Amino acid sequence: MDEQERNALDQWQQGGKWFCYRDHSIFCRVEGKGVPLLLIHGFPTASWDWHRLWPSLIQRYQVITLDMMGFGFSDKPRDYPYSILDQADLIVAFIRELKLQRCHLLCHDYGDSVGQELLARQLDHVLPFAIDSACFLNGALFPETHRPVLMQKLLISPFGGLVSRLLSQRIFDSNMRLLFSPHYQPDETTLSHLWALIQYNNGLGVVHNLIHYMEERRCHRHRWVDALQTSKVPLRFINGVADPVSGEEMADRYEALVRRPDVIRLDGVGHYPHLEVPEITLEAYLSFRASFKPVRECAMMPLRE
Repeated sequence: MDEQERNALDQWQQGGKWFCYRDHSIFCRVEGKGVPLLLIHGFPTASWDWHRLWPSLIQRYQVITLDMMGFGFSDKPRDYPYSILDQADLIVAFIRELKLQRCHLLCHDYGDSVGQELLARQLDHVLPFAIDSACFLNGALFPETHRPVLMQKLLISPFGGLVSRLLSQRIFDSNMRLLFSPHYQPDETTLSHLWALIQYNNGLGVVHNLIHYMEERRCHRHRWVDALQTSKVPLRFINGVADPVSGEEMADRYEALVRRPDVIRLDGVGHYPHLEVPEITLEAYLSFRASFKPVRECAMMPLRE
């Protein structure tokens, strides 16, 4: 791993900005020019997951992202009603802060559910901005096809609080390696960065609260699947089929339930396509964007440093 990658997390934080949501500080990044593209990260990490796609994306779009409440460099209050619905509210507040009228979505894992909720709000005509397209990476778009790993099952159990406090980097690393393909295993630097993001600002104290999104997926299954089935905007699902949690079976389910499904299967790739094979993932996303007519966007307003 080169020096640039070793310093990638510090550089990511230094390039960020902040805005306030419900009296809490939220870390975000805004860079590039052109059509706004919103990146929504997964569980249990943060927006840094996108750092390998970032340099190429900002050459083409105005790219915006944030660490959702309880993740990464954002605040992680202990007594907070963490939910996908609230994270969607956070995204809405973020887009309003930027004074945007429309954007495109690129989502992963936990962020897939947030993206589905935003699409559902658009269908309900209650979203204050327009989503012009949505692309999803590996995630539980259909909860009946989601296969959680042991650590996820323990965290969502009645003993989740204890499990999160006892979580060590060794245990974390071994569980993360299970999610990556055997062909594209994360190196020690990447694992250390991911662990640092979880630990930051006493993050281990809230991990067991964040993971209740798995229950939300079941409760809102009809609403969120309906958003995929009835949305009028272009959709694509990029799936690393070697993912043990939401791999090939999830891709099969997508093709079975979504009309005119647009699925890109990445053979030999695990749960984190954007970290495992960033060049291939970028190509799959750019070809998606090239497949439909763009909509002219408005400029962004600056955030505070």
